[in-house]
Amino acid sequence: MFGLKKVQVDKAKECAKFLEEAHFGVVLTGAGISTSAGIPDFRGPQGIYTTGEYDADKIFDFYYFLQDPRPFYNFARDFLSKTKNMKPTFTHNFIAALEKEGKIKGVITQNIDALHQLAGSKNIIELHGGIYKSHCVECGKEYSLSEMREKVIEEEVPLCDECKGIIKPDIVFFGEEVLHFRDAEELTYQSDLFFVIGSALAVYPAAMLPNFARGKLVVVSKGEVNIDPISVDLMIDQDIDNFFRDVSKHYGGEKK
Repeated sequence: MFGLKKVQVDKAKECAKFLEEAHFGVVLTGAGISTSAGIPDFRGPQGIYTTGEYDADKIFDFYYFLQDPRPFYNFARDFLSKTKNMKPTFTHNFIAALEKEGKIKGVITQNIDALHQLAGSKNIIELHGGIYKSHCVECGKEYSLSEMREKVIEEEVPLCDECKGIIKPDIVFFGEEVLHFRDAEELTYQSDLFFVIGSALAVYPAAMLPNFARGKLVVVSKGEVNIDPISVDLMIDQDIDNFFRDVSKHYGGEKK
């Protein structure tokens, strides 16, 4: 046990050194960064792809949604109840502090939970959109998250107040193109330190982004990650918040 802990602490120290030497850090985050905030990882032990509680192929398929949005909104009620009182994790806050300091130049996220915004990050690219806005697929009327929370509770399928069209959240479904991928690609290419945090790199095109990183590559994610270990400078398979707490203790940035 002592030897294992030593290896983990050494990795945290090495990661802190990478941060201190970096001039243009970029972060790619997946669902794993938000699990300690109470949001299940879709592909983790309690995720919907694992438990079978919901049919993910029906929930997130754009064309199925247009035919029958009920499976999505059954899931949405559960998801919104879990996210109602959510707060950013230690890692969300640490990333935001590093951005404020100038070490991190941007966050690319696959998540729709807006925890990076709540933590204070500013330069955020949401590849899969977010939950804070929704629009009617017929007339385009916009609805806020607070309005949608009420509608999801009151209506089996939330319909537009103006035209009775189906309301769709501004998240990317299967069958739709991801958002701002060229911007994410360019940001990654500029980086001299690129983090993959809480992502199994199982969903494309986001999984391609580490290929554009020209500097050091650090992967922090529990479980198997779809990446060639040879291309990774530092691979950490442990609790994300615990690891970055260790990193913060070693990091000698401006805050110290």
